[in-house]
Amino acid sequence: MTWTLHNLDSDTARSAFEVASEYADQALLNHSVRSYAFGAEYARRHGLAYDAELLYVSALLHDLGLTPPFDSHTLPFEEAGGHVARIFTAGLGWTPQRRARAQEVIVLHMREDVTAAEDVESHLLQVGTSADVSGLRVADFDPAFLTGLLGHYPRLGFGPAFLALVEDQAVRKPTCAAAAYVAGGAATRIAANPLDA
Repeated sequence: MTWTLHNLDSDTARSAFEVASEYADQALLNHSVRSYAFGAEYARRHGLAYDAELLYVSALLHDLGLTPPFDSHTLPFEEAGGHVARIFTAGLGWTPQRRARAQEVIVLHMREDVTAAEDVESHLLQVGTSADVSGLRVADFDPAFLTGLLGHYPRLGFGPAFLALVEDQAVRKPTCAAAAYVAGGAATRIAANPLDA
């Protein structure tokens, strides 16, 4: 199997990558791309129809709420990232409904209870981020896919760096989803991620 990013190539996709590149460091940027790739590959393997452009844009922007320019002192990082996506996609000419979907996908990616039947893009982003952050379902992916993905978008110490970011969110925003994630054993799961073995 030859590794591919599911051939997503459009002006919108390139713009999302460019903006994410301006604000995220390389480790966080690579995580965002891998999250899309994991979600898209999961959808392919399970025969799930989804909006590839919506998923890609949402994946590329989903963690910008963790970066200093967009880190809100009151909002959880996924909500801040959702607002960034809404503003970004307005500049692309997306309709209000489609802008709201990008925001929703980013916000809901922190929940594990959203099924593909309820919201396929949110589900796929949750699957993709969970695979990349803590290795959930990684054993289900083709080894050639994993090798290609990590070769194109290496981890660069992503696990510990991401843990530090969410721990900081948890301290400053104790009622947010990141705080619950940290309290639920995030450090142990991140450390055990087979992608970092």
